[in-house]
Amino acid sequence: PRLLSQFFFADERVTRVVAEINGLDAELDPQQYLVLLNQLHLSQAHLLAILERIMEECIPTQRHSRDYLVKFPEELLVDNLGNHMLFAAECLLAGTFLDVEEADGAQLRPQARNLLCSLELVRTVLREQSLSQPGSYPEPVRAVLVQFDRLFAEFELRWGPGLGCWGCPPPRALCLGYLTQEMIDGYEPLLMFTIPRLAIISGLLIYPEGPLSLERSPEQMSRVFSPFYNLLKKIR
Repeated sequence: PRLLSQFFFADERVTRVVAEINGLDAELDPQQYLVLLNQLHLSQAHLLAILERIMEECIPTQRHSRDYLVKFPEELLVDNLGNHMLFAAECLLAGTFLDVEEADGAQLRPQARNLLCSLELVRTVLREQSLSQPGSYPEPVRAVLVQFDRLFAEFELRWGPGLGCWGCPPPRALCLGYLTQEMIDGYEPLLMFTIPRLAIISGLLIYPEGPLSLERSPEQMSRVFSPFYNLLKKIR
């Protein structure tokens, strides 16, 4: 029943799935790769949920303010927002977040790096604590949790709009003057969840000769879309 014990086993699960992903050739077995990615998503969500409970138990009066969450759409809040934030941080650090201009990425990657490094430190410290004294939280453990909570909130606040979490477009649209902040503030948040989905439908039906064309084999498609060939057929 101890939270630190639960954290230990949840952390073991994440480590095991990551090891399986690292040992798999995604190009040779894209379906298995997607299965493992889903397992990673679920195991990370479970790990973060336990970590949230630990912070509520360990540092309840030292938590960073989350007042900004009132502007997040309800659909996103119930779908494990923390996991989306970690995924965004990993993409930023790997340089695979396609909607980020290089200038923005240069500013945001250090923030993403600090968050992910802090999470690794939390995992290490809590694993060690769970193996030594699973029923207590000494000051060094509290300090690590306070730092992680602060970094997570700062990243969430900074990157929430850029990920569409507030129903806002990526920062690039604002920088190029396509939209103004005043226009964005008046939009229905769920609109920005609908637009990418409509873009997929458009690519399948209105522009069948484009990058989502299913008239070619998966091997002839872009590597970005080929693993989703069967799914795209179902959508069409």
